[in-house]
Amino acid sequence: MDNRELAKKIVEKVGGEENINSLVHCATRLRFKLDDRSKAKKDELQNMEGVITVVESGGQFQVVIGNHVPKVYAEVMKVAKISGETIKESTSTEKVGAVSKVFEYISGTFSPLIPALAGAGMIKALLAILTLLHWIDVDGSTYAVLNAASGGVFFFLPIFVGITAALKLGANPYVGGAIGAGLLEPSFTALLEHGARSEFLNLPLILTNYSSTVFPMLIAIAIFALLEKWVKKITPSVLTLFFTPMVCLLVMVPLTALVFGPFAVYVSDGIMNGVSYLSSVSAILTGVIIAGVWPFLVILGVHWGVVPIAISAFAKGGDVILPITAASTFAQMGVAFGVFLRARDKKLKSLTLGAVLSGVLAGVTEPIIYGVIMRYRRLIPIMVIAGVIGGAIVATFDVRLFTFVFNSILTIPAYQPPVKYTIGVMIAFLVGTILTFIIGYEKKKEEEIEPEQTTPVPPARDKKMAIASPIEGTLLPLADVPDPVFSSGAMGKGVGIEPTIGRAVAPFDGTVTMIFPTSHAIGLTSNDGVEVLIHIGLDTVQLEGKHFTAHVENGQAVNQGDILVEFDIAGIKEAGYKVTTPVIVTNTTNYLDVIADEPKEVVSGQSILTVIN
Repeated sequence: MDNRELAKKIVEKVGGEENINSLVHCATRLRFKLDDRSKAKKDELQNMEGVITVVESGGQFQVVIGNHVPKVYAEVMKVAKISGETIKESTSTEKVGAVSKVFEYISGTFSPLIPALAGAGMIKALLAILTLLHWIDVDGSTYAVLNAASGGVFFFLPIFVGITAALKLGANPYVGGAIGAGLLEPSFTALLEHGARSEFLNLPLILTNYSSTVFPMLIAIAIFALLEKWVKKITPSVLTLFFTPMVCLLVMVPLTALVFGPFAVYVSDGIMNGVSYLSSVSAILTGVIIAGVWPFLVILGVHWGVVPIAISAFAKGGDVILPITAASTFAQMGVAFGVFLRARDKKLKSLTLGAVLSGVLAGVTEPIIYGVIMRYRRLIPIMVIAGVIGGAIVATFDVRLFTFVFNSILTIPAYQPPVKYTIGVMIAFLVGTILTFIIGYEKKKEEEIEPEQTTPVPPARDKKMAIASPIEGTLLPLADVPDPVFSSGAMGKGVGIEPTIGRAVAPFDGTVTMIFPTSHAIGLTSNDGVEVLIHIGLDTVQLEGKHFTAHVENGQAVNQGDILVEFDIAGIKEAGYKVTTPVIVTNTTNYLDVIADEPKEVVSGQSILTVIN
């Protein structure tokens, strides 16, 4: 199922576009706010292909998709005709608790910022590696530029929070950002140099550095949204363009500096001091509590409420909370890896391996939690035990974090000290793996997947399926394709073809599941479930569709031999690109093997690959 079709079905199952009040997404899930949640068909959504699970929490109806959620989100926005900058007036009569509203507000504010925060954090981790290896001069201009790239979003975080929080509440996002900018404006920050309290209209002004802060803006924008609504109501329409934002800025910037800012800073400091006090009493207990609770916050989808607390600590000695949660994250990866090692069912092995890679490389563990751990409930106590052991070790070592990153092996250098952090999370991973491998995931489920045979059954013969050549030309080993992404087999097993005729046809009966807007690449799924990618030429996406003519569209059923795309071989070569075409079975891991034919001249329809099931 392609993303467009999945989006259509999701919109239908949540009650249609008229039932959607607003929508944001985070790293793995679509976060709907629905007018009437009773209209949503939760059970049908949970069983839908492409959906991992559904969570109702924090006033949100959360549809967990996985790592490709941004693509599905974009399609849902189109299908449901949702504007990214407006939220319609809610008609919901459902009562949502105050705590749920707060978590919904915080998660809705941070979800759009995740890519920027995570990207900047990865650059910070890269700088740490380069510095450790002495490959970059920390006093040089190159370091300064890269440090600016990694630190800019955090320094100006009040502006970004002002924008996204205002969007969440349906207020003007640019005025919200301007409120944050006012707290970072040089003439205001220069007051800090005096080292004493200043005044505003004879009122005491408690000065603080608002760069990288979060809570002051969360409070300020909540009040701003109410103020803007009231000012618009009393202002003549002919004046509202300039009068409403003028009044809002005139009121909110001083009010934030006088009241909301200091109050929020004190609250944030109080929470961090509480964590520090608990850690001083017992670092082990601190690690056990935080790591033990964290996976359940993720399951409920309210874990983003912790992020503002962590970010506020970055500039004040570093955060201790997120390093401890990393132990829980690696424990989940270890549990999934244990299932992978123990499982005999190839589909379960494929699921767990993909989930482990998602966690290890990207720090995203929702596929593990919902796809594996919540499915096999015996794994829940193993996850908790492994997590609290690792969390206790990380807390004892007093590991700290100074920038926002996801918990993956690629971000290890961002944690200080990295060696002690690595010890803690690796122990969590190993404990999760070993306990899962010894205890097992769930006997009932294992029996469902691998039923015992009471009588001898002769071994089944392998089922084979031939994949026909979609292009006429010269067959090449995949290893000879001059592109490491394909030749390494990372995309799956297959072959290369050097075309002699500029036409690609369907290699089997099936469905077009993906065709790029540039028409240079086509994904198809056979009626038997084999997924094939035909990538015409190398780097030809840069031609932006020139020299390609598509004859099919996404979702279209095709028969073997139907024309998919025509392309101008001479034109592509004149533009400086190779026409070597990889033909890949992208779901290779679902099969026992994919065998390629020997190099030869082939015509369309001639067998080139054999898939063994």
